[in-house]
Amino acid sequence: MDKRFLTPLLSALLVAGSLPAQAADDVIRIGVLNDQSGLYSDFGGATSVIAARMAVEDFGGKVLGKPIEILSADHQNKADVATSVARRWFDVDGVSAVADLTNSAVALAVQQLAKGQGKVTLSSGPATTRLTNEDCSPTGFHWAFDTYSQAVGTAKAVVATGGKSWFILAADYAFGHQMAADLDRVVKESGGTVLGQVRAPTGTMDFSSFLLQAQSSKAQIIGLANAGADTVNSIKQAGEFGIMSGGQKIAGLVVVISDIHALGLKTANGLLLTTAFYWDRDEASRKWSKRFFDRTGRMPGMVQASTYSSVLHYLKAMQAAGKTDGKAVADKMRELPVDDAFAKGKVRADGRLLHDMYLAEVKKPAESKGPWDYYKILRTIPAEDAAQPLSQSKCSLVKQ
Repeated sequence: MDKRFLTPLLSALLVAGSLPAQAADDVIRIGVLNDQSGLYSDFGGATSVIAARMAVEDFGGKVLGKPIEILSADHQNKADVATSVARRWFDVDGVSAVADLTNSAVALAVQQLAKGQGKVTLSSGPATTRLTNEDCSPTGFHWAFDTYSQAVGTAKAVVATGGKSWFILAADYAFGHQMAADLDRVVKESGGTVLGQVRAPTGTMDFSSFLLQAQSSKAQIIGLANAGADTVNSIKQAGEFGIMSGGQKIAGLVVVISDIHALGLKTANGLLLTTAFYWDRDEASRKWSKRFFDRTGRMPGMVQASTYSSVLHYLKAMQAAGKTDGKAVADKMRELPVDDAFAKGKVRADGRLLHDMYLAEVKKPAESKGPWDYYKILRTIPAEDAAQPLSQSKCSLVKQ
């Protein structure tokens, strides 16, 4: 990737510190805050910044007569670093919204800070349902996926196609714990069984002992409740142990297309996954993805496409509201339908964008027509099945 897209934290802060050449009132600033150098750097990273800039360009570069700027920073997967950057953006640089926010702990911390200041958060990369559940915010939005959509959508669809017995390999922190719990519950509710579960430290390079336990369980499906480099390494090492060739299937609960590109079809074929976006889904997704590819040399995954969509919808809502006030814009975001290259949908009272998800299987090398032609869409998961029902919500914004 072109090095000019890599934005380490220090550089971002130095740039941010020099920004108020124009008063905040004269410019609409949106920050993209994510992991640009660590475990999830390929998950959204620098290319999510490009996606956000594409949204600004497609909107016309101005809103309410004011130019729009995109700032970016690397939160290093640390909540304290993220809140420090976000606080500076809000207090000094006049940032009105923060996008992407890959990493659940980071997203929760920044959403809480933004809530207190009436700023908008547009989460694409984090998975925790807490963002729209017990920690929901009137100015907080969750756009692409969450632990419910990935665990529930995948489990229901896979069990329905005959994958009844499961073994769960989970990341050993809050995100992995929550996803594993959701997966365990839904597999059992759907008529399946969970034969075992193991937790692996985040960032570990050796999954052998965990995978051997999964292999020896004889489970039909091994569910990976992890993400980023952990998912890539899990699948790569599963291939080395002959797990998939031995008849077991792997369901990656948080997989993006760049993971498959890194693994290659020889290793990843047969992998089951749930995604919010596939570049080759329809004409609109293909057209936008081609533009993205021309800028980045890669096809977008659901995090980049979602970042584009959330920023574009935010700008449309600001234009419709006729003001920059965060609460007024947030109200319009819930009122206006979403219809773009990412998805068609509607934002609920809790801030969750309701949209269809897709159960996919990674193609065999012989089935692919070329680079990035990686998925077979097995079924569409309707929006109402992909999101936690409001009847189960703990969000204070939801009327029970």
